[in-house]
Amino acid sequence: QVRLVESGGGLVQPGGSLRLSCAASGFTPDYYTIVWFRQAPGKEREGVSCISTGDGSTYYADSVKGRFTISRDNAKNTMYLQMNSLKPKGTAVYYCAAAPKIFLLFRECVIEEEYDDWGQGTQVTVSS
Repeated sequence: QVRLVESGGGLVQPGGSLRLSCAASGFTPDYYTIVWFRQAPGKEREGVSCISTGDGSTYYADSVKGRFTISRDNAKNTMYLQMNSLKPKGTAVYYCAAAPKIFLLFRECVIEEEYDDWGQGTQVTVSS
């Protein structure tokens, strides 16, 4: 059974940084896509970034390109989302999810229905 546990959220000032972690267990990391979604209060959940655990291909939403970096440590079965230059609109619950599939486009890897396994979420609040 796949289990995902997010951590690293918190309160940060605008312009600050946070690193989120997604610790995974119960699957072989070679052929999975891990995605970070976020859901702001009163808004729909949106895809932020994806990574292929096999070849390390990465994809980003335009709104976070150049500020966020997704990475993975297959030896630790952990994925990370480094978030720099955070903005107040980045306030949201951030979720990681996993699917035993490989995607070639960002718009494909952020389709929620592709993912059966989700973490519980971690709150990120960007405020002064």
